[in-house]
Amino acid sequence: MKLHTPEEFGFSSERLARINTVTQRYVDEGKYAGFVTLVARRGAVVHLEKCGLQDIQKNKPLELDTLFRIYSMTKPITSVALMMLYEQGLIRLEDPVSRFAPEFKNVRVLESGGRLVEPRREITVHHLLTHTAGLGYGDEEDSLIDKLYRDVDLENIDSTNEEVSRKLAGLPLRFHPGESWHYSYATDVIGRLVEIISGVSLGEFFEENIFKPLGIEETFFRIPEKKVNRFAELYGKTEKGPLEIIDVAMGGDFFKVVRDSGGAGLISKAEDYFRFAQFFLNKGELNGVRLLSPKTVELMRANHLPPDILPINMGDPWPRVGFGLGFNVWLDDLKVDMRGSAGSHGWGGWASTQFWIDPVEEIIGILMVQLIPSYTYPIVNDLRTAVYQAVID
Repeated sequence: MKLHTPEEFGFSSERLARINTVTQRYVDEGKYAGFVTLVARRGAVVHLEKCGLQDIQKNKPLELDTLFRIYSMTKPITSVALMMLYEQGLIRLEDPVSRFAPEFKNVRVLESGGRLVEPRREITVHHLLTHTAGLGYGDEEDSLIDKLYRDVDLENIDSTNEEVSRKLAGLPLRFHPGESWHYSYATDVIGRLVEIISGVSLGEFFEENIFKPLGIEETFFRIPEKKVNRFAELYGKTEKGPLEIIDVAMGGDFFKVVRDSGGAGLISKAEDYFRFAQFFLNKGELNGVRLLSPKTVELMRANHLPPDILPINMGDPWPRVGFGLGFNVWLDDLKVDMRGSAGSHGWGGWASTQFWIDPVEEIIGILMVQLIPSYTYPIVNDLRTAVYQAVID
């Protein structure tokens, strides 16, 4: 990948080098194994750096082409796939999900007191894209609904998208569709809809309709055996210490997994995800290949949540942050903790990967790392500060 001189695109080289200082400090403090960071502006990459290790035990350095589990950074790609079918007139945002997946016709809402009631409206495609369908993730220990999620084993690697969709349809909703926001398996259902409508697996749809056209060469649901040596280890806190291997790269689920999880299944690298982000910043086009119209991209990156269900909440409220069709959207540029312009949008993954697109400054930022859970440390805040303090024009 060609690197451009930062000054050509309004950055100070000296100031942009502070990104390396920030990431190296986190590595030296033993908080992360290593990072790959990428910054681009106006279509040009001005920073692509690595620091730290891919495998601490083997003292193996990270490389710029190291492969990472991107988990929920899969969601924007799945949402784009659905919107490509939307543009073909094969699905509408207002369509009930049951039109394509009949198992969702008879879902019920669990109200206070344990009553199961009929929802006030059917779950629509729009509800899925905006996480307002009433689905969940099964990650709240004291919640009855979340216990039911855990009981049906939605993370079973031998399950298909069809089986997961049917399991989800058999669980009660957290709230009436459209009346609240809750991060969830909704994008996995979107992936299932893409399979139903297109007639091919989600992985096949991605490869033929998104990855090949955009020149994305090493993003996939299952890691090829010949690329194992470039697959980063996954780290987290265990009883042994704060930075221990959670999933061994030589034998983790990403080799055996059956399901193409539209919500969290992809492996990727910084250069590939930059291509996807730049396509989106370009309003649906990259290198002469157009996958979406500018109007559809504008629709996706607009906030779709009404004021009464804002702000979105990811354990803590995110003030002045809304949600579009597949990722968060900044409602203004007054956030204190993370720099950016109004209209910036992006998302992260469970292992602390992150990307954002700033359409005002025409900036893309990408962070590749492998530590669970995300937001263990404020690296995203610090990275964004390091990027924006380097802008001089």
